[in-house]
Parts: sequence; structure tokens; C-alpha cells
Amino acid sequence: MVAAAAAPKVYAAIAAVMADLGKEGISKDRQNTEQKYKFRGIDDVYNALSPILSRHNLCMLPRILSREVVERKSRSGGALFNVTVEAEFDLICSEDASKHTVRTFGEAMDSADKATNKAMSAAYKYAAMQAFAIPTEGDNDADQTSHEVEPQEAAPKASKADSREVYGRLSRANRALADLPAFNAFWAKESVQAAAKSLPADWAKSLKAEKTDKFAELDERDALSNPPDDAFPGDIDPRESLDRQFGEVGAQ
Repeated sequence: MVAAAAAPKVYAAIAAVMADLGKEGISKDRQNTEQKYKFRGIDDVYNALSPILSRHNLCMLPRILSREVVERKSRSGGALFNVTVEAEFDLICSEDASKHTVRTFGEAMDSADKATNKAMSAAYKYAAMQAFAIPTEGDNDADQTSHEVEPQEAAPKASKADSREVYGRLSRANRALADLPAFNAFWAKESVQAAAKSLPADWAKSLKAEKTDKFAELDERDALSNPPDDAFPGDIDPRESLDRQFGEVGAQ
């Protein structure tokens, strides 16, 4: 008989950590300074988890996958940096090197250079809470302070005169393009998507259609004037062959 493969020990270790945390728990000894709710800080999580993870031969190793930063303005006029990180944590059993990976996000805001650190701490804290089923209640933030953020202003709507100017300029320039290199160069600098911000939806749709039609026209013209090197007379429409040889289309 073939012996059954041993089960990965990482899951037994995770279950053992969950059992210990279920008995000891992590108390909410900290209080948010604005909303006054109780929460567990990252230090509380570290202090509670570290001896339990070690006791059960389990490592929790982080890996940051992505980071996004958005600058906002506080109600007092100062700068606030909102950072979101996507992170993975490998739960590795040191006895047999088996592992399980959990993925989570962390988000935090700070007025100086601590937003990324706080976001990584938040990712770790909530990965641990979810992986080990640490009991929680209420609204747990990434930091014990909350920030009053100034609402972002909506982009001003373009006037009808501005819309006409944008549409007219791009439409005229598109019609004047004489070949594909010119077409590609022009539309590499311009963008229908960018122009759409100052155009009514139907105008933007019409401009996109004009661009598509112009490309088809130039592409067809380029194909007729530059046949492939390996093209043979039988591959080309007879009328096109006459046109290329004599500069005119045959009799109708």
C-alpha cells in the first residue's frame, strides 16, 4: 500500500493560533481621539500574536503587491496623503515549510510621511484578524485619529462656445490628414477621451466616428499604393491592377 501524504502542518498551526487567541483575545484598550470609539492598535496585535505564533512554529511574512497615493486637502487647508496598499502574507509552518497565503488591503491617511507605514500596519492587522478569526466589533480604523477631508471640487463644465472650438479644431484637423504617419502623429498628441471632457456625449461619439472613418480611408489608400512585396497579379482586383499600371480606372 502507498502511504498517504502527510497533511500540511500549516493548517494545524493556524488552528492552534486561533484556539489560543480565542482564549486570550486582544482587548480594546485604545480610544480614537475624535469619535471616542475603542479599538485595537497595531502594537496590541503584535504583542498578542508574536508569542502565540512562535509557540506554534508559525511565521507571518508580508509582501507588498501595490501602492497607490492620493493627495487630498484637509478642511484646515493642509495636505493629506491617502495611501492604499495591497499586500500578501505568507503563513509558513517552520516544521515542514508548508504555507498558506492570504491577501488583503490596507488604507491610511497622514499629513506627513507616515501614511504608507500606517497602511502597511492596517493591512497586517486586518489580515491577522481575518486569518485567525480574532473577535472584533465596532469601527476599527487604521489610526487612532480621523481626518476631516475637504470635498473634491467637480471639474467645471465647458461652455457651448468651448465645446464648438474643441470639436471644430479636431474635426477640421482630422479631415486634413493626408496619410497614416500624419494620422498617427496627430492622434498621438490629441485624444478623443480627453476632448470628451469638454464635449457633449453625442459630439464626442461623432468625433470618434470621424476618427475611425478617417483611419479606414487612409489605411485603404495606403494598402492600394503599397502592395505587399509578395503580391501577385492574381491577388489584386483587375481594376486596381489597371489603375496602378496606367494611372486610370478601366472602362465602366
